Amino acid sequence: MAEERTTVVVQQYLNALAGDQPAEPILRALLDRAVRRLHLLCTSLLHRQYRRLTLPPLNLQPDELLGAVTERLLKAMRSIHPETVRQFFALVNQHIRWELNDLARRLDKQPKALELDEGQVKAPSSSASFLTPAGRRMLEAIDKLPEEEREVFDLLRIQGLTQVEVADVVGVSAKTVQRRLNRCLLLLATELDDLRPTSG
Repeated sequence: MAEERTTVVVQQYLNALAGDQPAEPILRALLDRAVRRLHLLCTSLLHRQYRRLTLPPLNLQPDELLGAVTERLLKAMRSIHPETVRQFFALVNQHIRWELNDLARRLDKQPKALELDEGQVKAPSSSASFLTPAGRRMLEAIDKLPEEEREVFDLLRIQGLTQVEVADVVGVSAKTVQRRLNRCLLLLATELDDLRPTSG
């Protein structure tokens, strides 16, 4: 019930953004109302796909990520105005990924600074970097999925929503969500077939 109420209120704020009122107070009220779901999305993506960022030296926490993403959204939504809840959460997911990818790129550059004291600090091995080549390929394959399939994959597997919740956000039946997920998994399996572990 609370999730349904959040969806309704978010849509009301998005409708208000299309009016003549100043955008900034509406944006802040919208993000404040959706903060619990935004926090859930940040936590889910951080711990499922970017766990390396939660370890030293960054020790990134979901609250820190949420703050950075909120600032990104405030800036982005001054020029981009999602019309539906579906579009809004697609924008949220995009900016969470961008923020995490920016942090990951910075982290990947840090080992060079650690090599200054070679006598005491062993240079990190290549396996300590944030993303392996295979991991990068997986993310690229997800990004290249058709829009409808990518949206369902993001909502289900990354944002952690149920199929019923995804159906509500996307505006289709749960059976259609399942169909899109099956097609998505088939496309990913085909694209990444060479990464499949070999038996024996």
